[in-house]
Amino acid sequence: MKQKIIFATGNEGKMKEVREILADLGMEVLSLKEAGIDIDIEENGATFEENALIKANEIKKLVDCIVLADDSGLEVDYLNKEPGIYSARYMGEDTSYTVKNNNILERLAGVPEEMRTARFVCAIAAAFPDGATHTTRATIEGIIGDKIEGENGFGYDPIFYLPEYHCTTAQLSMEQKNELSHRGKALRAMKEFLGKGENR
Repeated sequence: MKQKIIFATGNEGKMKEVREILADLGMEVLSLKEAGIDIDIEENGATFEENALIKANEIKKLVDCIVLADDSGLEVDYLNKEPGIYSARYMGEDTSYTVKNNNILERLAGVPEEMRTARFVCAIAAAFPDGATHTTRATIEGIIGDKIEGENGFGYDPIFYLPEYHCTTAQLSMEQKNELSHRGKALRAMKEFLGKGENR
């Protein structure tokens, strides 16, 4: 029987990326919705890794297969690494990203480029049926641009500028984004780990 992985998200855009990257593991990858799981989990960890582990371990209690969960966010150095682990809840959970992005741009108004450094961080946690866990972390470095640009991303992508590509992450193609993104890199590291520990 084909091994299953449940990825703790309801975000279809994220699931598309996850399935593409994990495809050659030969496992069935399900979202929470596809697995019939509807659960509210309080992510009260102090780091991206802790939050990802909280999610993976809570869902692991309900199933008997590998559970993957991620936590990711934007760190802006000039703002003392805000919004960080609060990226999704920054300025309130229901606040649109247009408002969040404009707020960050306003707070950085007049700040020179060399002081606008930022990164996207992604931690992925795996919880295994035998109780073991494993985490991977990856980042993508860039700067905060001076305006909102691009339609291809979500969240903070339209203000996250990559100087070497002369564009924001919201202006990259899906292929480029999977290759460069913090989540793509963390997922590939996790895939490598899962590939080594076959059928644990």
